[in-house]
Amino acid sequence: MSDFLKHECGIAVVRLKKPLAYYQDKYGSALWGFNKLFLLMEKQHNRGQDGVGIGCAKIGMPAGQPYIFRRRDAKKDSLAKLFRTEMKSLEKAVRKGHINDGDPVELRNKFDFAGDIYVGHLRYGTSGEFDDGSCHPYLRRSNWPTRTLMVMGNFNMTNTGLLNHKMMDRGQHPVFGTDTQTVLEEVGFHLDEAHTAIYHEVRDEGIPGDQTAALISERLEVDRIVKESAHDWDGGYCITGVVGNGDLFVMRDPHGIRPCHYIETDEYIAFASERVPLMTVFEADQDQVKALEPGTVMTVKNTGETKSTRFAEEVTPRPCSFERIYFSRGNDPEIYAERKAMGAALVDQIVKSIDHDFERAVFSFVPNTAETAYYGLMDGLRLYRRREVKADILSALEKGELTEKKLDELILNNWPKGEKIAHKDIKLRTFISQENNRNQLVSHVYDISYGVVREDDALVVLDDSIVRGTTLKKSILKILARTKPKKIVICSTAPQIRYPDCYGIDMSEMGKFIAFQAAINLLEKRGQAALIEDVYQSCLAELKKPREERVNVVKRIYEPFTDEEISEEISEIVYPKDISWKGQVEVIYQTVENLHSSINEESGDWYFTGNYPTPGGYAVVNKAFVDWREGNTGRSYDLPLS
Repeated sequence: MSDFLKHECGIAVVRLKKPLAYYQDKYGSALWGFNKLFLLMEKQHNRGQDGVGIGCAKIGMPAGQPYIFRRRDAKKDSLAKLFRTEMKSLEKAVRKGHINDGDPVELRNKFDFAGDIYVGHLRYGTSGEFDDGSCHPYLRRSNWPTRTLMVMGNFNMTNTGLLNHKMMDRGQHPVFGTDTQTVLEEVGFHLDEAHTAIYHEVRDEGIPGDQTAALISERLEVDRIVKESAHDWDGGYCITGVVGNGDLFVMRDPHGIRPCHYIETDEYIAFASERVPLMTVFEADQDQVKALEPGTVMTVKNTGETKSTRFAEEVTPRPCSFERIYFSRGNDPEIYAERKAMGAALVDQIVKSIDHDFERAVFSFVPNTAETAYYGLMDGLRLYRRREVKADILSALEKGELTEKKLDELILNNWPKGEKIAHKDIKLRTFISQENNRNQLVSHVYDISYGVVREDDALVVLDDSIVRGTTLKKSILKILARTKPKKIVICSTAPQIRYPDCYGIDMSEMGKFIAFQAAINLLEKRGQAALIEDVYQSCLAELKKPREERVNVVKRIYEPFTDEEISEEISEIVYPKDISWKGQVEVIYQTVENLHSSINEESGDWYFTGNYPTPGGYAVVNKAFVDWREGNTGRSYDLPLS
């Protein structure tokens, strides 16, 4: 994706089912689970680099001994450092004779991260401050283990304002600024309620005090607590919680917007945001890793009993399609095949753009994340040509015109030619902050292959997605223009992004979308600017309606135009007019229909179509237009939304 987007987050959970001595004997290390946590996080490092956090819970620790631990670091790329720091502290204690690391019991008692439950989080921030305190997991402490709670997740709530008001109506004092705190306090409230009710039951039964804690732990129903907590949540989420007694839960939003996968054996159960890290880290086959069903919570009691429970009514799954297009690692077998299919789906549009002249076209890709789709595009182009060649040969045979010269003409000429045009210089650092000087440096992030593109060639370059168009205009097109082709065709495997996301991707300011800019330009050019004010007033009216009655009136901005007209205007906007090259630029977007046909599962497309899976989405899209019209900046879902 040439326009970099912060997105999503990553989670990793490892819950051991055996004593640490088991892993010491079988795998040579009582810290087997801790090591697996690191690997799961490292394999998902693509999902978050603003900060990291890890947590550990120890089940059944005697009174007076700590049982839950947490470390967080908001420094960029701090994952390895965080684990290295813990291991160095252990090595130091071993050298001084304070810990015998060959004794699993002693290790468990004296090293913070020798436990039964490990959780880890990789953060890409979409709200809140960027410091250690903003990193997950969040921790709510109590001197009752069954009231202590640690929470982390990959999520964004669209109605945080409403949820905070709900807490204030109870008499609570929420801390504004992050929906993570809101989630923690909501689950914590219902945990407290359940704990208090069980405590009174036990007390009234005349149970001795020294047995009270164990009975509360036994009777605690975490799945019921989760269901009560999530009743009013509106957003995309995968949330993990650890209660101090060792009860664990992992939940996924009803539409399955945010991803979650798990693997379970008799030794462990592990969760991650992506499937392939689980396959790699635990050396598992694809069919061993399952997706957590949307709207369900999986709980693991401190006794090891696992249960999956539905906490919300079943609805149509709408998982984020950007997981398939860009975010998830491409070595997942399904995602790899889907990305190739996305590239192949562009063939007809590209062939039309180059006027069927493969002999005068060069195909490439930028950035590297578009490489898989590029392979699919090249496969599709070759298949297209094979069909053409077959038809021509059959026609020549029928006419008795098939000669050696004719075969050479049909088969050897006009064949799709792929080249590596842009090479990213990973050593170049754009350290100057002034925009003009920085843009000059950015334009040299890529080197190009000279001499492979002719002046009468069309250079066709594949990208994952074109969101803002800024990098395309200020950098990519200027770099590609150095090859001096007659035409540059930029192809996006994703459709035009027209509407904000509010479920985890940092993509919510309407005015930054190149497709939106193009639509506004066209309205003004064609004398239809009055529609802009009309839509603004309609958005204000929508925001006054009950949440369930709101609709996306911003769609009206795009209705007067075809997809092709908007793409043509985008081509004009991104054209770099401050360079000597005067060739043609054309921007091609995937169609929504072709995107859906390329993806094997139901997928959400609200950023393309404006059809949101939850009421909160409609509040955000209307608020985003209002913010743009009024000149407000920032994320629309950061503001109170009812």
